Amino acid sequence: MLQTIETALGELGGIIWGPYVLIPLLLLTGLYLTIRLGGLQFHKLGSALRLALFDRKDADAHGGDVSQFQALTTALAATVGTGNIVGVATAISIGGPGALFWMWVTGLLGMASKYSEAFLAVRFRTTDAKGEISGGPQYYLERGIRNGFGKFLAIFFAIAAALAAFGIGNMTQGNSIASNLESSFSVPTWITGAVLAVLTLAVLVGGIRSIGKVTASFVPVMILFYVLGALFILVVNVAAIPQALLLIFTDAFTGTAAVGGFAGSAIMLAVQMGVARGIFSNESGMGSAAIAAAAAQTTHPVRQGLVSMTQTFIDTIIVVTCTGLVLITTGVWEQGADFAATMTGDAFSRGLPGQWGHYVVTIGLVMFAYSTILGWAYYGERCMERLFGRAAVMPYRVVFSLIVFVGCTVPLAVVWNFADVMNGLMALPNLLGLLLLSGLIVRETKHYLDHDPKLRADRRQVDAFMEGHPGAIDSYERTGV
Repeated sequence: MLQTIETALGELGGIIWGPYVLIPLLLLTGLYLTIRLGGLQFHKLGSALRLALFDRKDADAHGGDVSQFQALTTALAATVGTGNIVGVATAISIGGPGALFWMWVTGLLGMASKYSEAFLAVRFRTTDAKGEISGGPQYYLERGIRNGFGKFLAIFFAIAAALAAFGIGNMTQGNSIASNLESSFSVPTWITGAVLAVLTLAVLVGGIRSIGKVTASFVPVMILFYVLGALFILVVNVAAIPQALLLIFTDAFTGTAAVGGFAGSAIMLAVQMGVARGIFSNESGMGSAAIAAAAAQTTHPVRQGLVSMTQTFIDTIIVVTCTGLVLITTGVWEQGADFAATMTGDAFSRGLPGQWGHYVVTIGLVMFAYSTILGWAYYGERCMERLFGRAAVMPYRVVFSLIVFVGCTVPLAVVWNFADVMNGLMALPNLLGLLLLSGLIVRETKHYLDHDPKLRADRRQVDAFMEGHPGAIDSYERTGV
């Protein structure tokens, strides 16, 4: 029975993530938004990084439950996970080094999608029965597309996201933590599961404010820890970097010949693996990170949109690139797809002295995966709140924490296929919504950036140039536009 379900899910995932559905929709939506927004992700990246990482919050900001930085780190917590370690290895071991190029393309174009969905999340956010902020595709699809189709898309997204959270954001992450701790430190999987379940529930009880505080202190440390280990390896193997880059760019357009244990790949396989694993890693276009962005204290949706956009840059252009280059420069990518689960660990073991490489990857994966559990728990509960009201939030938190234990202790082949399908089903309504609402996004972005191109305006200045103009935060209730 399980084998039948696994096969069916695998075939469905192959269709959704194949060359005729999500891959062109993701790339073309990102390209379309990039063109309409004038390459926003390129010429505003510097100001966005300053606002996100150094200013960290807007003084006297409107509403919100957490600072802009905490909203960013919550989203980063959910995205920087096993996809940055195992996912990159899977993409390269199946699609070849050229898959990394298509992960970059997905990330760069996805920055425009990530900006747009975060903008809409703040623009159309609301509050729940306890006064906490709720926002994301499950709201902006209905409020922005004011007809039955918009409501259908919103509910479809909420159901897919609430279910996806148990796959991509729960069981797969817990399983990765448990299996790596058992392999590296001989910790029984049930002990890891029990500890993770308790820790997860302890953080989730406090809601987004608790999650935001944990991720704001935890996420920067975990990313720095992992990236520094990767950079050390790349410095040691600096002579191999030019050849690695040449391989990435040539194989992206020619395919990769068989070598070592690598079976070889055609161009389409490189594209498919690069885009599928790229979106699994940075989640641009899926709409999930917009749920965290909605909770930010900000003076205007454009500002939080730009902050959220940096998440994809950090995830893909920095962390994924580090993993990919380490895999290629050390040569372990040639082992083939059968070794994808341990490939990054082998690469770090070769590149770092003694057992350091093995420990860096294990500790990095544990931190990445646990942070993903926290971020996705918040995404899931906000979707449950949209579907069933505030009363569903606490039961969801308890069940979500208990399922972490299950994920740590059972085989997960079916769950991985389920996660791929649910991710795709989340992305479809969100991408359609981004296309339909692109006019609003472009209009309001232009108005804001015409008045505050350096992102240095304070609340008084923002309120002054926004006076009488539709499109400010929560203006839907006041203006209906």
